[in-house]
Amino acid sequence: MSRKVTNLASAKVLDGFFRSISALGRSLPSANPARHGVERIGPYSYGPHGEHNLLDIYRPASRAKKLPVVLYIHGGGFRALSKDSHWIMGLVFARRGYLVLNINYRLGPKDPYPAALQDTCKAWLWALENAAHHGGDPSRIIVAGESAGANLAMALTVACCYLRPEPWAQEVYEAGVVPRAVAPACGLFQVSDPARFRRAGLTSRFSQSILNDCEDCYLPEDEQRANPGLADPVCVVEQAAPKRPLPPTFLAVGGWDPLKEDTERMTSALTARECEAVSRIYPRGIHAFHAFVFRRQARECWKHMLDFLDERAQGTTLVGDR
Repeated sequence: MSRKVTNLASAKVLDGFFRSISALGRSLPSANPARHGVERIGPYSYGPHGEHNLLDIYRPASRAKKLPVVLYIHGGGFRALSKDSHWIMGLVFARRGYLVLNINYRLGPKDPYPAALQDTCKAWLWALENAAHHGGDPSRIIVAGESAGANLAMALTVACCYLRPEPWAQEVYEAGVVPRAVAPACGLFQVSDPARFRRAGLTSRFSQSILNDCEDCYLPEDEQRANPGLADPVCVVEQAAPKRPLPPTFLAVGGWDPLKEDTERMTSALTARECEAVSRIYPRGIHAFHAFVFRRQARECWKHMLDFLDERAQGTTLVGDR
């Protein structure tokens, strides 16, 4: 059996497991958006790839003015999960007063890089054109995501701030809008060379296999691994200065998460580019710990992140080149 077939089978198992957990949580009365003064509408199509290019909108049911916007990008190792498994993220942001666009995107190993990022870029452009129609203010737009979604959030941000050779990235750059802030949590910011975690003694055999699977699903070909482009956004930031200032960025990660190494590295890279970058490591936090919103540590993380974003969700995001 080929590695690609093995990864596809394991992706289906992983996706099915988390979908079941998510569906169970969603069946609870407290998960009803209306109980929190939130409404969910959609799904809406933002691109040509069927169910992979759908998004749901979460927003406060009562709105007196245009709302700041969050484009939320789910995690799942580039191979699993969806907007439906990440309904809690839409609910939390909407309760805080945001219009949330919670997106699907194409997954590996069937659709490797750059499919997921191309879809994310399409969703960004859709948000700029359509958020106002749904009560949002596209001049106050934030990008957020966790794990693989954090990678895509930072890659999208790089496309907004760097003039890149990829046509789909150029389209984002030419739109002339930079996120007001970015919140990439527990991010894998370099997909290539996952063995670096093992060399640093940061992974168990199990966690290392998951990181290896991310590379296998997203960068399956040797040529892609040799030239990963925006699959490794931290490398882009480390190697070149942006044409436009990078937006304020809040990076959260658990202390027990091997990806804290990538969080610290991205924070340093952003700071070196004169970007306001705040990172917080939450002791004893596992990967994507903040998704367990009933836990004290997760609530603490959400408070820090939302306070950071609230302070920066004012003003315009239309910018000029440096």
